[in-house]
Amino acid sequence: MPGTEAPPRERLAAVRDTIAHTAKIAGGPAEAVTLIAISKTVPAEGIEPLLAAGQRVFGENRVQEAQGKWPALRTRHPDVVLHLVGQLQSNKAVEAVALFDAIHSVDRSSLVQALGKAMGASGKRPDCFVQVNIGEEEQKGGVAIAELPALLAEAREAGLPIVGLMAVPPADVEPAPYFALLAKLAKDHGLARLSMGMSGDYETAVLLGSTEVRVGTALFGARA
Repeated sequence: MPGTEAPPRERLAAVRDTIAHTAKIAGGPAEAVTLIAISKTVPAEGIEPLLAAGQRVFGENRVQEAQGKWPALRTRHPDVVLHLVGQLQSNKAVEAVALFDAIHSVDRSSLVQALGKAMGASGKRPDCFVQVNIGEEEQKGGVAIAELPALLAEAREAGLPIVGLMAVPPADVEPAPYFALLAKLAKDHGLARLSMGMSGDYETAVLLGSTEVRVGTALFGARA
């Protein structure tokens, strides 16, 4: 794996190769795993090299930051697919639905209702992942495991296109058991997609069935 000082094209190729190799070990095709390049805090000029190298799926943490750089970038690259991977305030639901193609942080009733209303008004229906607080951490977003069935039912009733589950395991512990638990929850609820795995653990996530990996540092280098 090249260091983060390597050219963006090389870093992208290395991450893609790792995903393909790991997917093969797991018994699936590389195409079943979507690499989301997490471009939070990266200015537009820092994103352009990855666009030039052919990357088209990106993720942002904040609606406001994404609004500041992606409309112009998408004018030049209209085939970009944009994911919101950070926490979403209910009062930003309209803007999020307008800007993003997928939202990974659906985690509470108020947000479900706000998104349902925004989608109904705009006719735009981004894919939605329900975020699960897989490690039961107070400081993290995500619905409690025990409350997941009720939130899924409410989201479907509100017309949200729920496609999968998302989680961020606790830091500094082995992530595999948490990824395995999320995969089991998704299977139990008939959901095909799993948003799990970041720069430090995406190989483990792919081995355990991730369909969307959220990789930032390994592509863009350490953030300021």
